[in-house]
Amino acid sequence: MSNQPGFFDVQDRYAALSRAGDPLEGLRTVIPWENFRKPLKKTMQRKENGLGGRPPFDDILMFKVLVLQALYNLSDDQTEYQIRDRLSFMRFLGLDMDGTVPDAKTIWLFRERLGQAGAVEKLFARFDRHLEERGLMASGGQIIDASIIPVPRQRNDHKENDAIKAGETPEAWKKNKAKLCQKDVDARWTVKNRQNHYGYKNHINVDRKHKLIRRYHVTDACLHDTNVFDEILDPKNTAKGIWADGAYRTAEREQDMKRRGYRSHIHYKGTRGHSLSEAKREVNTRRSRVRARVEHVFGRQYAMGGKLMRSIGIIRARASIGFKNLVYNLQRFVFLTRPAPA
Repeated sequence: MSNQPGFFDVQDRYAALSRAGDPLEGLRTVIPWENFRKPLKKTMQRKENGLGGRPPFDDILMFKVLVLQALYNLSDDQTEYQIRDRLSFMRFLGLDMDGTVPDAKTIWLFRERLGQAGAVEKLFARFDRHLEERGLMASGGQIIDASIIPVPRQRNDHKENDAIKAGETPEAWKKNKAKLCQKDVDARWTVKNRQNHYGYKNHINVDRKHKLIRRYHVTDACLHDTNVFDEILDPKNTAKGIWADGAYRTAEREQDMKRRGYRSHIHYKGTRGHSLSEAKREVNTRRSRVRARVEHVFGRQYAMGGKLMRSIGIIRARASIGFKNLVYNLQRFVFLTRPAPA
C-alpha cells in the first residue's frame, strides 16, 4: 500500500491550514497577482534558442517565491527547502505535491535579473497604482523616516577603507577576484545612539491614513536622512501635513515647505547649550503620536525574519529592501481590505 497522500487527504490538510489561520491565505486570494505579469514579462524577456531543455518557470510563480523569501527572510537554499517541506508554501505557489520546485540557482538568477533591471521599483509603482484604483489614495498627510539595514561587517584595514571611500577598488582585491566578490564596496558605517552600524538605509514615506509605504529610496547608511527628504516627498498625498523627526528639520526646509504650501510637523530640536522649551517639548510629544505610525511599519518589517541582508552591493540592496517594502504593502492591503467581522 502506498503512503502517498491522495487528493482528498491533501484537501483536508489545506482545510485544516485555513482553520488554523494560514497567514499566506490572504495574500494568495486577495492580491491581484496577474497585475504583475506585464512588468515581469517585460523584464524577463527570454530569447528562444530552439535547443529544447526544460521550459522556464512561470514569472508569477517566481515572483511569489521572492515574496516568500522576503516575508520570511530566507536564503535561496532555505527557500527551495521550505517550498518542498511546507504545505502552506506549496498552496501559496499553486504547486502540486509532485510539482517541480525551482532550485536555489533558479531563484538567485530570477532575483538577480530583477535587481539588475531595476524592476522592483516598477513593481512597487504598479501595486501603488492598484492601491489608488481600490480607493486607497495617499491621504491624511505623510510621515517620513529612515531605518538602518545591516549587512555582514567587512574586515578591512584602514588603507582598504580609504580606497573604498574614494570610490576606488583596493589593488590587492583586483588581483583576487574571489575576495572581491565577497566585498561590499557600497555599504558604509554610521553612528546612531552611540552605536556603530554598517550597511544601508531604507528611507520611506508612509501616508498617515492607511499606513502604506508610498515612496522609498535606498542609500548607504552614512548618508544623512535630510538629504533624501525631497526624493521621497509624495506630491500625490491629499493632505499637506508632513511629520518627521528632528533630523530632517532645517531653517531652509521650513521656509521651503511653507512656500510650497506644506504644513510642517517636523520635530523641534535643541542645539548645544540651548535646550528645548517646555512648550516645544509638548509640541514634539503631540507630533510623536502621529509619527509613531512609521515605527509600526519598521516593526512589521523587522518581524519578517529580521533586517539583516545577505546580499552585496547597492544594486542588490535596492532590490532586497524594495521587495521588503512591496511585501509590507501587500500584507497591509490584505489587512485593510479584509471583511469586517460579523
